[in-house]
This record gives sequence, C-alpha cells and structure tokens, in this order.
Amino acid sequence: MKLTLLLLLVVIGQAFGQRTELPYAQIPEYPKEYSASTVAARMVDALGFRYYWATEGLRGEDISFSPNNDARTVQETLTHILDLTQILLNSVNEVPTDNDAVSPQLSFAEMRQKTLENIKATSEKLMKNNDKELNKFKMVFKRSTNSREFPFWNALNGPLADALWHVGQVVSLRRSSGNPFNEKVNVLTGTVAK
Repeated sequence: MKLTLLLLLVVIGQAFGQRTELPYAQIPEYPKEYSASTVAARMVDALGFRYYWATEGLRGEDISFSPNNDARTVQETLTHILDLTQILLNSVNEVPTDNDAVSPQLSFAEMRQKTLENIKATSEKLMKNNDKELNKFKMVFKRSTNSREFPFWNALNGPLADALWHVGQVVSLRRSSGNPFNEKVNVLTGTVAK
C-alpha cells in the first residue's frame, strides 16, 4: 500500500514537473522545394533556432544586463523581439497589430516560450501557404486614431530582419555579462554538436 502510494506520488510529481518542449533546439528539416513561401518560412525558422540558443541558459544577471544607462537591457531587448514576432504572426494570420494595446508582463520563461511559439506558428502558416497568396499577408498597424498597411515585403525587411538583428545583440550582451553563447551551436547547419 505504501509502495503504491509512493509510486503514485512520483508519477504525479513527474507529470507536473515536466516542462513543455520548446521548439527550435534544432532547426526543422528544410523543405524539398524552393518557393517564396518556403524561403520565407526558412528565414523564420533561422530566427527561431538563433533565438532559442541565444536565450538558452540565460541567468538573472544576463537578463538584467545593460552595457550602459543609455542601452536596452537584455530583458527589454527580449520584449522587443517578442513584439516583433507577434507582428509577424499577426501578418500571416491576417490580423492587425493593435499599437495601442499594452503587452502583459511576462516572466523570462513565459516570454521565451511565447516568442518561440509565435515563430513556429508563423513558419507553419508560411509552409502551408500557396505562393500566389503571399500578398495577402499584409502588415496592418491599427491605432485608435488611424491605421497603416504595408505589403509582406516589409515584414521581411522590417520585423523579421529586426528580430534577427536583436538576437545578435542578445548574443553579444550575454557574452559581455560573462555567459557566452554555446560554442557547440552551428548556425550554418542548425545543429548542436554533442
């Protein structure tokens, strides 16, 4: 009886203690064919892989690090990256981005998970897309007073490129705070050496 109860408690503890597996520990296998949609999706996947490893193993002192008083902290940079991935996801979901909305305060773990989920959902939507429909993925920014619309081209050179840029900053900032990027990560192949 006691052994059964102990085993039950261990199983329940393991079930509640398991973390959700985050995407992009490895880059997904590339598509068999090139198309506008698959190339865009692959660029999004590259962001996911880089973001995953740029943020893996960040410590509290890394997250609060800033090189000076005029620069963003890593936390502020990560918040900005989350916002950029939300814009990308909104674009492929054909939903306007509400510039008047206030983002909820998230813990680092919640922010990391949400960002990676945004990236994965964006990539999946692009992979399922027919190339002739890329023009439907407009970026729309809505405010209470007005609205602005941009073609998908701007999503590539705007939020996607900007997010990649800022992931590079996170890598640099974590190195400056004494916690360098994992040297076993190969961004060319999207793999991690064992």
